Amino acid sequence: MLDKIPSWLKNKYSITFIIFLLWVAFIDQNNLITQYQYRTQLEELETEKDYFSDEILKTKTELEELSTNPKSLEKFAREKYYMRKDNEEVFVFTTK
Repeated sequence: MLDKIPSWLKNKYSITFIIFLLWVAFIDQNNLITQYQYRTQLEELETEKDYFSDEILKTKTELEELSTNPKSLEKFAREKYYMRKDNEEVFVFTTK
């Protein structure tokens, strides 16, 4: 019966190495499945970071435009806050 087992499996170091690989791959706290989940979460967070960085740049340019150009400030106030001039009516159209 022991003759059918390969000689490299009879070695205590190879058995220890195989047990170590199984432990690291499936049982350990930082196993392969957890590492894959961490990597996908990191990729999602990096895409969110890029999105918010772009939004920050857009907001900064819009703020710069609003603080330097009075016509754009008036346009912003009329569009976002429905402000109006005296003797003027504002009609708001909504789409569903």
